[in-house]
Amino acid sequence: MTVRIALAQCAPALGAFKRNLAMHLETIERARAAGARLVVFPELSLTGYYLKDLANDLACPADDERLAPIADASKGIDVLAGFVERTPDGRIHIASGYWSRGRIIHVHRKVYLPTYGIFDDGRYFAQGERFDTFPSAAGDAGIAICEDIWHMSTPYLYAVRGANVIFYPSASPGRGVAEGGDLGTAESCRLMDQFYAQYLTVYVVFVNRVGNEDGIAFWGGSEILAPDGTVVARAPEFEEHLLFAEIDPALAARERARNPILRDERHELVLRHLAERVDLSERRRD
Repeated sequence: MTVRIALAQCAPALGAFKRNLAMHLETIERARAAGARLVVFPELSLTGYYLKDLANDLACPADDERLAPIADASKGIDVLAGFVERTPDGRIHIASGYWSRGRIIHVHRKVYLPTYGIFDDGRYFAQGERFDTFPSAAGDAGIAICEDIWHMSTPYLYAVRGANVIFYPSASPGRGVAEGGDLGTAESCRLMDQFYAQYLTVYVVFVNRVGNEDGIAFWGGSEILAPDGTVVARAPEFEEHLLFAEIDPALAARERARNPILRDERHELVLRHLAERVDLSERRRD
């Protein structure tokens, strides 16, 4: 049985939480009215991306009253949205929350914070520490926020933990020109999405934002890749778009039976090499 999901390729206003919240609620209602069981928003969709010193002012706990309208809206449709989370220890994180049936059931904190080129995440935010799976409307899932998925260990960890879908909310700027004239960022993302989907036999749900901040243009191009590497749906570039698609949660299991790469993974071998790399054996003897 297929599940209809919606990808909200939107243009959040920098620092304008109330305006962005209103946009979310309107988009959630459009997705629900169209029969979607889940709507997925980009990275930091409730705040904008280049926050810098605004991040501290916009940070809140995942159960904060400011996010209550999202929780309430999730009574009719599951919602994955991005916000700045403040944890009890006072740290702030780039986070994506998953709301269902009126409550938040999972929060992923961005683990890999790019601090190079035009990116400065590591200056303002704390690193997340975990890659946990959770039950979603589309099946067992994991969340990889933008830079997270550029580290191949991230989708690997989710796949071996049984995820059949990886949600990939992003704030990816358009950069470079690839051979043939295509946008360089788009070509790189699409090659990566297809590789992970096909070889890890998972759905890859890439939701990128659009709009401009501080002279930087975000390119959109949101897409869903199936566990056999085929493109299920793709949004246009550089414009807001609510993309709908049908996905089949059982397809991952069928592809894994046909292409049993995950079945044949030698986890103990991977662990042994990683232990040697970080010298865990020596630490245990100490």
